Amino acid sequence: MATLSVQDTSEVGAALTYSNAAGGGDDFVNASDRIVLHVKNGSASPINVTIAAQTVAASVPGLGIVSKANQVVAVPAGGDRIIGPFPARAFNNPSTSKVSVSYSATTTVTVAAFRVPAL
Repeated sequence: MATLSVQDTSEVGAALTYSNAAGGGDDFVNASDRIVLHVKNGSASPINVTIAAQTVAASVPGLGIVSKANQVVAVPAGGDRIIGPFPARAFNNPSTSKVSVSYSATTTVTVAAFRVPAL
């Protein structure tokens, strides 16, 4: 698993640096709840990106016991998706404050994590 560096953006723009998606998955520190992931799929086949949910079952008034499922996002062949932001309570590993990401395939898949500025 590789740890992605979270890059900052601003109202004047940012040139993001992309990394190759790691075969064993990636993670990133989610310190602000304003982090999003941009996944580019350069292959001729669609892929799935899975964001691991970390919450345990909780009681929600009017709904009863519920739990957060992993977030699975389909990225079309030759396409891209921006995924997130990721609420810390739902997606952060409690011991590392990192969000874990896995991919159904990684050939020609690149990824960047970036922080959306606060308003």
